[in-house]
Amino acid sequence: MGFLLVVLGGAVGAPLRYLVDRAVQARHGTSYPWGTFTVNMIGSAILGALTGAVLASAASENVQLLVGTGFCGALTTYSTFSWETLQLAEAGSRFHAAANVVVSILAGLGSVYVGMAAAQAVFG
Repeated sequence: MGFLLVVLGGAVGAPLRYLVDRAVQARHGTSYPWGTFTVNMIGSAILGALTGAVLASAASENVQLLVGTGFCGALTTYSTFSWETLQLAEAGSRFHAAANVVVSILAGLGSVYVGMAAAQAVFG
């Protein structure tokens, strides 16, 4: 059963990542990877909220598998983040590459925290 929940969550998260990435990137005329940044922040916030719900005993193991492992695992992308950062550096945009790393990590941690705090406020 767990495997099917992960597959189902991933089947929703992966195409959503692609659609959100393309929609966000199309609205920016820069080489900065705003689409990947956006999906990673959304996924981090959702995962933080899920963690808060689990800590408050408001979410089951099945929800963790479906939403956390499946959906968030497919929605977020460390590999694309890494590749896009490398592309920025190789194109001579070393400042943007470094900024992408620092801002993505700090904003991701902040998104997780906000998600957890929101869930704890609701379920707490």
